[in-house]
Amino acid sequence: MNGVAEREEPVAGRVRLTIEGEVATIVFDRPQARNAMTWQMYRDLGEAIERIDTTPGLRVAVLRGAGGQAFVAGTDIAQFRDFRSGEDGVAYEQGIDQCIARLDRIAVPTLAVVEGWAVGGGLAIANACDFRIAAAGARFGVPIARTLGNCLSGANLARLERTLGVSWVKRMTLLAEMPAAEDLAGSGYLHAIVPAEELEATVVKLCRRICGHAPITIAVTREALRRLGESAVPEMADLIRRCYGSADFHRGVAAFGTGAPAQWEGR
Repeated sequence: MNGVAEREEPVAGRVRLTIEGEVATIVFDRPQARNAMTWQMYRDLGEAIERIDTTPGLRVAVLRGAGGQAFVAGTDIAQFRDFRSGEDGVAYEQGIDQCIARLDRIAVPTLAVVEGWAVGGGLAIANACDFRIAAAGARFGVPIARTLGNCLSGANLARLERTLGVSWVKRMTLLAEMPAAEDLAGSGYLHAIVPAEELEATVVKLCRRICGHAPITIAVTREALRRLGESAVPEMADLIRRCYGSADFHRGVAAFGTGAPAQWEGR
């Protein structure tokens, strides 16, 4: 991922792909860290997408986290400790953009199954899927104004604004709110909210429904919607550079996980 991805991996974790009939399943498998993504896991995700795109007969892809406690709890924070300047932030956000754009262009409809937390990069992954099914109590957010002091790319902000609406995006980013699935029930963001024990049956039902519909109609409609959504994505490398190059970002990374809040100074 533009050089940044070649840094040392902090803790092992992989993204696993299984294919059964017309359904592919991608599992983020690092439950000991709430499936927080390492650089290797982002590479694994890209490889899984490539295999799905080149496997004939697939009709739908399901994405989910291992362990039942999280979908994906963002990017592993330990990796940010290697950042030295705003250019590292630009390279990182460009790499995330490429990964999410690749998922956005995947050849089949996608379904995110969210148990527990979908945070930061995890929210971006779930958000890039066509449908989201949440277990009761699942939580969504981008609390970076409270935690790390970094920012999102223009492309990922645009995707969130399209699906969640600008009001929820502001609440998640500026106020660092982490709404539960039930808070989002009336927004249309979630296809269904179900008890954990009903997740599997709900996923199977939706997959069967998708598989029973005209695949070419689905493919061209998904692509048309994607193109409409990309018609006005802002360039913001200067803003990312300013954020990741700030002393506040390094304070946020250093304070993360210590129990003490970062002391923001606005520089």
